Amino acid sequence: MEPDDEIHANGGADVSNNRNRPIISSEQLDIEAYAGLYTGRTKITRLLFIADRCGQNNNTAMKMEALRMAYEEIKKGENTQLFRDVVQKIDGRLGSNYGMDSAWCEMVDRRADQRKEKLENELNAYRTNLIKESIRMGYNDFGDYYYAHGYLADAFKSYARTRDYCTTSKHVIHTCMSAILVSIEMGQFTHVTSYVSKAEQTAEALEPPTVSKLRCAAGLAHLEAKKYKLAARKFLEVSPELGNSYNEVIAPQDVATYGGLCALASFDRAELKSKVIDNPNFRNFLELVPEVRELIHDFYSSHYASCLDYLGNLKANLMLDIHLHDHVQTLYDQIRNKALIQYTHPFVSVDLHMMANAFKTTVAGLGKELEALIADNQIQARIDSHNKILYARHADQRNATFQRVLQTGNEFDRDVRAMLLRANLIKHEYKASRKL
Repeated sequence: MEPDDEIHANGGADVSNNRNRPIISSEQLDIEAYAGLYTGRTKITRLLFIADRCGQNNNTAMKMEALRMAYEEIKKGENTQLFRDVVQKIDGRLGSNYGMDSAWCEMVDRRADQRKEKLENELNAYRTNLIKESIRMGYNDFGDYYYAHGYLADAFKSYARTRDYCTTSKHVIHTCMSAILVSIEMGQFTHVTSYVSKAEQTAEALEPPTVSKLRCAAGLAHLEAKKYKLAARKFLEVSPELGNSYNEVIAPQDVATYGGLCALASFDRAELKSKVIDNPNFRNFLELVPEVRELIHDFYSSHYASCLDYLGNLKANLMLDIHLHDHVQTLYDQIRNKALIQYTHPFVSVDLHMMANAFKTTVAGLGKELEALIADNQIQARIDSHNKILYARHADQRNATFQRVLQTGNEFDRDVRAMLLRANLIKHEYKASRKL
């Protein structure tokens, strides 16, 4: 094999030309299909997040579509304050059918006041009777009430109070799952981590779907903390039994996307093979997002041009994800740096023109990226700027061997001297003790 062929075999454009798979992720996000993956409050918050991002990008059509769907979804619930906020954002641009509905707001608020009064009376009665299970249910009902009306901090307090009145392990699990749900909505991921830990301590009551939910929640907490390797491990441990049972927080497609990208950014080649590609459970999730599956296989197979194509086409839609958007650029940078390192690793020298072609960048841009990696000691190499060639720095094995032999001799000499000194000390101390 000629050197040029070797370089192309490690990820050049010639290889990707033979693999004509369609890249469908470049299409604009289908908001209706996306929103259909979720239920409850997270469906609304995700739609509003998309609307805000599209507003910043001057994509008015997507913004109004997201607001229209959020309006319709909110009217199925009882959160009148969120409804007023959405009406204000729509500002009459969707016609009279999506304007302020004062009669609906008054009816919902009146009904909410009546329910709150009823819940307070019931809880006071339960406290008087000192029945722990009834008190727990009373606080739980208050939590549900506050959550439905958007008072997340009050909902969290109510759910947290039920902990003192739990009498079974299942009650503890229910409390933890409720607290986790509200904490994720509030963005309080330290609470998420704490309640995941508490739930895991009652392992005897955990069913497989619940275990998967806890791993998803822990994965989101690690993702938020930018602990990508830990996040990847949690998402990779999620069982297919999760199904659509946690759609109020996360969809199975998100497990594949979050777990796949975090693994690419943080796992070494061996871990990528054993924990991702050969993982039968995670493979079920990857089948739901073919683009992520293909880019992982491309990366492992050193088909970097195709891998970067998939990443580039996924980026616009990933920036609309409420949990991932803050991490997209960091993850992409880490994945690209790993690809650059992996590309150069097998070779004594690499032609920067061919490498730039493989990574779809300019030679000057590639040179800056490689310089940063060399300065950071991630690539052991030097760049011939005139001929545009990267030369690997291989250690002088002969000299290194001599150095190790000398070091071993010095260590042996030091150890022998120390042993002789210790022997003499013991000898003199023994004589001194005999004279006494």
